[in-house]
Order: sequence, then structure tokens, then C-alpha cells
Amino acid sequence: MLEEEFVSNGCLIHRLDPRVKIVVVFLFSVFVAVSNRFVIMLAALALGLSIVLLSRLPIKQLVRRLVPANMFILFLWLFLPFTFVGEPLFSAGPLVATHEGVLCAAQISIKSNAIMVMLIALVTSTPILTLGHAMHELRVPKKIVHLFFFTYRYIHVIHREYLRLVSAMKVRGFRPGTNMHTYKTYAYLVGMLLVRSSDRAERVLNAMLCRGFRGNLYSLSAFSLKPHDVISLVLMLALILALGVLEWTKMA
Repeated sequence: MLEEEFVSNGCLIHRLDPRVKIVVVFLFSVFVAVSNRFVIMLAALALGLSIVLLSRLPIKQLVRRLVPANMFILFLWLFLPFTFVGEPLFSAGPLVATHEGVLCAAQISIKSNAIMVMLIALVTSTPILTLGHAMHELRVPKKIVHLFFFTYRYIHVIHREYLRLVSAMKVRGFRPGTNMHTYKTYAYLVGMLLVRSSDRAERVLNAMLCRGFRGNLYSLSAFSLKPHDVISLVLMLALILALGVLEWTKMA
């Protein structure tokens, strides 16, 4: 199963109703994505880091989860400043970086980290199955919830199948290189993964239909908003609204 490293903490943030967490993360992400002022984006990042501190998350695991996203952002920094049309800022040989390109890369960096930090602080502190049922309670389309559940349930199965195929390739003497044989072999590997995944999906569907599945989701636990859930929701919405007012009224 996928790791749930941040679920066991018993602080207030972790005890919040998962529906509150989903709503807050969604609205926060939308706001950060459409914001354009650096002071507001930095304030949003500071808000996310504050939630992390309140959640008492292990910093080492938090940084480890942020590294993959920032590795992708690093590639943006390598290309975006030199391909964005605008006022020249500096040059590296024949390549010219523009002021607008650097600003765009900086905006993407701050926005991505702010959203990721808030997502990790709130959503990953909830068990995956509980999160899926909370999405269902929020009237998220059933197909999306089903896709979420099955992705969580079978991603490790597909990974195990991938490792089995790779082991079979190595037993047969395969050694990767920069040649057409390697490219074809990896293409066959991806194709076999897709075929076996499709076959497993059909078998799982038939097994579910045989057990009477009709597309409905059931949970043994019921969700109920407690006073601290309502207070936390109102407080977070007020902070997001305040940032929105500062963003669009140019008060800061």
C-alpha cells in the first residue's frame, strides 16, 4: 500500500473533518494559481508553512516529498528564462535570459511550493480511504471517486508487475543502452504493462459485478462537523479571502 507517513499525528490539524481539509485546499490552490503579485504569493507560502508547523509534520519527510516537484521546477529555470519573450536581463553565451522569463519562473516556483505545502499539511494527514469517502460526501462525481480508490488500491500491483517484467528482462540478458533494441524493449515493456493492467481491470470489474456492486459507496463511519471544524473552516476562508482582497485591490 502507499505510505501514509503523516496520518498518525494526533494534533488538531489532523483531527479536522476531511471535508473541511479538501475544501480549504481546493480554494487555496485556486487562489494561489490565479494570483499574480509576489507579496501575495509569498504570504500564501508563509500560510502553508504555518499550517505545517501547526501540524507538527516531520520536516525530513516533508522535504523529501517536495524534492520531486522542485526537480521539475529546476528544469523550468533552465529553459523558461531563455525562451520567454521580453526585456533582456543577462546572457549565457548565445542564450539571452529575459526579465519576464525569470519572473515567470519565480512565480511558478512560489506557487507550486505553496500549493504543495498546503496539500501535504492538510490532505496527506488523512487516511486515503477516509479521503475518498469525504470526496463522495462532497458530491464529487462517482467516477472520479472510483478512479481515486482504484488508483490507490492497484498502483502497487502495477508496480509489482513492472518489477516482475524487468526481472524477466534481466534474466534473459537484457542490458539497457542507447540503441534501437533498448528503445523497442522498453516500448514492449510499457505495452505489456498496459495489456496486463487492462486485463486485470476487466477481471476486477467482473468480480465486483458478481458481488452486486452497483456504483454506490458505503462507509462504516459517518462524518459530522464539530465546533473546531467550523471555526477552522471559517478562519481559513477568512485568511484566503483577506489574501484575495489584497491581491485584487492592490492594498499591499
